[in-house]
Amino acid sequence: MANVVGIVSVFFICVSILSFCLKTHPDMRVPVIKNITVQTANNLTAWTLDKTATQAHQAFFYIECVCNAWFTFEILMRFIATPSKLEFIRSSVNIIDYVATLSFYIDLILQIYASHLENADILEFFSIIRIMRLFKLTRHSSGLKILIQTFRASAKELTLLVFFLVLGIVIFASLVYYAERIQANPHNDFNSIPLGLWWALVTMTTVGYGDMVPKTYVGMFVGTLCALAGVLTIALPVPVIVSNFAMYYSHTQ
Repeated sequence: MANVVGIVSVFFICVSILSFCLKTHPDMRVPVIKNITVQTANNLTAWTLDKTATQAHQAFFYIECVCNAWFTFEILMRFIATPSKLEFIRSSVNIIDYVATLSFYIDLILQIYASHLENADILEFFSIIRIMRLFKLTRHSSGLKILIQTFRASAKELTLLVFFLVLGIVIFASLVYYAERIQANPHNDFNSIPLGLWWALVTMTTVGYGDMVPKTYVGMFVGTLCALAGVLTIALPVPVIVSNFAMYYSHTQ
């Protein structure tokens, strides 16, 4: 019975996430028709239809209602069946479940009572909380549990990685800002150190979007050092994380 409930829960999680993503597609949205008043060339008042605003198709609302009805039922049944109510309430995965499910009902209330307000579309932003339901899959996947345990065991190494990344980003952002001002550079992309922080981040993480590039020889040299420092900084804690993952994986076999 528990396996059946688990399979049904995973199914509704996948349907809920898929619905959340698809309802933002332009082909899955319908225009919101509004009557607006416009002034004609003859200073006359006329009415016209405004179709610029869109909303998700009504079918997605019913899908979310069914999914959240199951999630609510699941929470209540697990709360009734659990031997330790306090431990159930304090569980991190269950907290995500409460927040994600509660966000649906709050969003529903806001749509009923606040949809007439100007810029009410921003309320839809809070529905992004429901994407956190993906973390519920850790309850049904041993691989995800191993991954979370690995990150917990490697917390010190990850903290050290973030510290050195932040340190390197600030240093190289400052260096490239002044390096690009040494020579004549009419097309300088680095007008401030905060802008250089973005460049240093994408360079040290070896992403390199190319939206900001150094154009002087000194700036290119700084960029080379930044890329090399990023590779070394990210590579250093990787063996420890891999070792922890292998240890937890071997224990589950």
